[in-house]
Amino acid sequence: MTSIWPVLWLCARHELVLAVRSRWLQLFAVVFAALALAIAGAGYVLSGGHGLQDFSRTAVSLVQVVLLLVPLAALVFGGLALTPERGAAELLYSQPVSRGAILLGRMLGVWMALSAAELVGFGAAGLVMQSQSGIDGWWRYGALIGTAVAITGVFLAIAALLASGNAGRRTRVLATALVVWFVAVVVFDIAALGAASLLRSGSASRLLIAATLVNPVDAARTGALLAIEGTAAFGGASLALLRFTGGPATTAGLVVLSLLAWLVAPLVLAVRALSRADI
Repeated sequence: MTSIWPVLWLCARHELVLAVRSRWLQLFAVVFAALALAIAGAGYVLSGGHGLQDFSRTAVSLVQVVLLLVPLAALVFGGLALTPERGAAELLYSQPVSRGAILLGRMLGVWMALSAAELVGFGAAGLVMQSQSGIDGWWRYGALIGTAVAITGVFLAIAALLASGNAGRRTRVLATALVVWFVAVVVFDIAALGAASLLRSGSASRLLIAATLVNPVDAARTGALLAIEGTAAFGGASLALLRFTGGPATTAGLVVLSLLAWLVAPLVLAVRALSRADI
């Protein structure tokens, strides 16, 4: 059996080259840059001024946009790239290497491509903001970029799970990916709020905090806002969260563990499903 590392790198490089050539990925980078610049200028425009906001204010304003767009892009790109195609998949997975190594390598390549597109978009907007507003708060902007890269990996892992058991069924994978995105971004929060409204105050608070840490989108939002704004990120809700978890360090650790769990668990299940798939 061939060593796993050359296989990982070979598959990752192949997917990276294919993705970089994609016009959709190039458009994704342009959209990121345009959104960042538009939001950087919107704060002053709405208040009657002109110019661009600094890095700190732009990062706060961009959090929700990033957590709407990045999971969707990761699920769609991942679903398209990782779904085994009849014919090509038979040749690929007949090689004397593990299917899991091939899947991980391909996912790594797509992750690098999407992350590079995000970095290009954020970086281009950041250069313009730096020239207009200086470098104050640049590390907060960097924390948002790190969040985007992390959540990209999480939803690519979920896309890999959706794709592994649906060889040759891209339409089904994409439809399921859209449902997963809608549930994670919209339905989960509504359901948590609805359940909390039926409980007493203390139990409702604990449920909402637990739900925040369980959902990868909410966990990423919590981590990003705490990194950008500190313990005052959610007002009174921040105090309840920190009291429940035991402090900022514990909260950060729980956020990281939640995202790691959402990265590792789908990948393990994806590798298992692919190893059993009839390709």
